[in-house]
Amino acid sequence: MKRIVYALLAALFAAPASAALKNGAPAPVFTTQASLGGKEFTFSLTEALKAGPVVLYFYPKAFTSGCTEEAHMFAEAMDQFKALGATVIGISKDKIETLNRFSVEACQNKFPVGADDGTIIKSYDAALLFSYANRTSFVIAPDGNIIYSYTALSPDQHVANTMDAVKRWRAGQKG
Repeated sequence: MKRIVYALLAALFAAPASAALKNGAPAPVFTTQASLGGKEFTFSLTEALKAGPVVLYFYPKAFTSGCTEEAHMFAEAMDQFKALGATVIGISKDKIETLNRFSVEACQNKFPVGADDGTIIKSYDAALLFSYANRTSFVIAPDGNIIYSYTALSPDQHVANTMDAVKRWRAGQKG
């Protein structure tokens, strides 16, 4: 019942198909406790950007159907993201203990998920309701600027859209 109420509220308050932080805006810098393959570590956006673009995606709650589906889709695409030099991280308000399991079961040990108290979510204008994250994806160039943003409650297009944005960025770097 709780999931149904949450889904209805999320649908009522869902943002249009673009995130509040626009292309060209500087990405808020953050460091957070994260988990990859059930192992905790500190994720730093600044450090990740030194290796290439970062796909930062926000999702409402681990182990809900849409969030699990989205994590599976990102996991399946990780080889392609890595080939393009991109790092992927998911962020939610879940506790790190929950994310330890989610990083193994849903993310299939392929990419990290970070815990947030709502601070990172708010800094990216990605809040949905009660500081839970809206389903919002960003691609951040190594210079720290947002080059792509997308908000849609359905997880269906987030992986494909961010992949296309990373490919366009990468193609522009070869000139």
